[in-house]
Amino acid sequence: MFHKILVAIDRTSLGEYVFGKALSLAKTLDAELMLLHVLSADAEDSPQMPVSTISMRSFSTMEATAFDVYQKQWQEFEAHGLEFLQLHAQTASEAGVKTEFTQLPGHPGRLICELALNWQADLVVVGRRGLSGLSELFLGSISNYVLHHASCEVLMIHSPAEAPKAGT
Repeated sequence: MFHKILVAIDRTSLGEYVFGKALSLAKTLDAELMLLHVLSADAEDSPQMPVSTISMRSFSTMEATAFDVYQKQWQEFEAHGLEFLQLHAQTASEAGVKTEFTQLPGHPGRLICELALNWQADLVVVGRRGLSGLSELFLGSISNYVLHHASCEVLMIHSPAEAPKAGT
């Protein structure tokens, strides 16, 4: 059945819920887990690059300072992501599940699909935030991208508040 499960998680309540479901599935199937956290500038807690209104020729000290602050914030963002992954990998290992983890910067959907292919995952587990209509059109949907581009099976987990009710 499934021997290698890639789970894409973030530091939200949905990410925690997805991790719990993936861990339970991995334990039941005696499968390995690969935890992936993507560092995306689109993430809610991502530091924002300072916007310059001046050409590069007149790069000011103030802009240089703002960029230095941004770089420091990004390094903290990376460090928090690694701590998050280490904690979850430890939880999975303590539950008896062989677990690896990685953190990559970039477009979440593409990175999830690339890692699934390279790691030879049998299953990708992702959360679905419930974007629809114009929100999904303009913002895109990571889960929708993964569903259509992954090289293996995909399991989308809805947050409990957004899960479809029986009979609807």
